[in-house]
Amino acid sequence: MSFIPKQIKIANHAGFCYGVKRAVETTKKIKADNPDKNVFILGELIHNSQVIKELELLGIKTVEKLENPAPDNSVCIIRSHGAAVDLIENIKSMGYDVVDLTCPDVKKVQDKAVSLVKEGYFLIILGTKKHPEVTGIELNAKKYGENSVIVVKDLDELKMFENIIKEKKDIGVVIQTTQKIDFLKEVVDYLLDKVKNLKIANTICHSTALRQNEAKELGEISDLMIVAGSKKSANTTHLKEILSKITNTIHIEDENELEDYKDLIESSNKIGITAGASTPDYIINGIKNKLERT
Repeated sequence: MSFIPKQIKIANHAGFCYGVKRAVETTKKIKADNPDKNVFILGELIHNSQVIKELELLGIKTVEKLENPAPDNSVCIIRSHGAAVDLIENIKSMGYDVVDLTCPDVKKVQDKAVSLVKEGYFLIILGTKKHPEVTGIELNAKKYGENSVIVVKDLDELKMFENIIKEKKDIGVVIQTTQKIDFLKEVVDYLLDKVKNLKIANTICHSTALRQNEAKELGEISDLMIVAGSKKSANTTHLKEILSKITNTIHIEDENELEDYKDLIESSNKIGITAGASTPDYIINGIKNKLERT
């Protein structure tokens, strides 16, 4: 590429959030302090392939299924997205030492969801059903009411349950930590005249809200926004969705993908860069450096 944009600005709140940083640093420390231990992560610790490869090089194994019984001297790390309580207990019964690195904000959603179901509320979880965070929230809540929990990904899907919702006296709502605040607002507006007793828990984490708001502000003064991070990352894809309504926006996983957007980049004088919560700084800086390179 041969271009020099007039201005390139990285959002202040781009890259690792507290929960992701804690998970990655703690995992590395466990292996460094216990080099002879077998360290496994059930599922990806965070949604970033570069970080997963880095952990693999350190001898930390990401697996979709654990050996049963556990190999001698084995640790299983619960990823930042969390897991169902029953699953964690099962892992312990297999002989693994369990280290739970569930993000504290995700843990709050799990606890709130369980609390609402215990109090007799019909629970609506706003989020992506197959996402590991949402799966953990759903399974934990269903322990206390198998038929008292639904997951919906958007307002259209929620409307499919309108008859059931109208039959319920008490409705509770929680939302995946990385969802958009506009999703929560439109759900609340929809439910207000249909529910007798509505209890809303805005469980979008502070980092996500801050990241989204800052990205909007940067997008309004940019000719082009670059969103860096995994295509599997919910909070990253939501940034792309939000920014696409404001300015030209591309979503890339690393600097190598910039070549695919050469013409768009060359025609842009003001370029903003933001990134999902699971995107390491070296990816963000690599993108900026390549943009500045002649």
